[in-house]
Amino acid sequence: MGCAGCRDGQGFDLAFSMAFQPIVNLRGGRVFAYEALVRGVDGAGAGSILSKVTEGNRYAFDQQCRVKALELASNLRHQAPDALLSINFMPNAVYDPRACIRLTLATAKRLDYPVENIIFEFTEGEEIDTVHLLNILRTYKDLGFKTAIDDFGAGHSGLNLLAKFQPDIVKLDMDLVRGIDADRAKQIVVGHTIRMLKELDVLPVCEGVETAKEMQALIDLGVDHIQGYALGRPAFEAFETPILHQGLVS
Repeated sequence: MGCAGCRDGQGFDLAFSMAFQPIVNLRGGRVFAYEALVRGVDGAGAGSILSKVTEGNRYAFDQQCRVKALELASNLRHQAPDALLSINFMPNAVYDPRACIRLTLATAKRLDYPVENIIFEFTEGEEIDTVHLLNILRTYKDLGFKTAIDDFGAGHSGLNLLAKFQPDIVKLDMDLVRGIDADRAKQIVVGHTIRMLKELDVLPVCEGVETAKEMQALIDLGVDHIQGYALGRPAFEAFETPILHQGLVS
């Protein structure tokens, strides 16, 4: 029996594709995961696609994003068989977690893609009913998926959500990272946040890292997992291997 999105939602007819950006484990010297990012079929930025998403078609768009990311990543997996795949999802597009996940599960089975290698991440900045969000996250965890909070520190729920549910991964908002090498206040905030996450057994990831100085400052604060232009830009329909500088993490 379908949910409201299946029955009443509009289709999403605009074709799109994905780019993949690496999340790097500096201590292990390898790619930890690739995040799937929406792109036009010609590689154009996400804005041209996201601007067409409405309340009526976001369910269809969210479902198509999952399938597209899995299909493309399945063809690339041989290049990085141990890397996880991170898929962004829209909590407001999920009506019933167990009903809305069926297509994802069927696609993963068809492609022989292990569910434990899939991360579902959502942006903390999206205002949503916390009870509904917790239901989604707990359902995904029960089904074997990994979960992640994106843009942590910039949104509505923040610490309150983290106290109620500990995802596998928390990605710190890039505004906390930008220029951290020269900002003592950011160093203190990020340093305490990293220690808190580790105490909660949550893996911290710092995103939006653009310079070697920012990266080194984060390493000094105990960060092992980094995402950003300093290590690799999104690659259209490709898994690119970042150039890792030896000796960054001892």
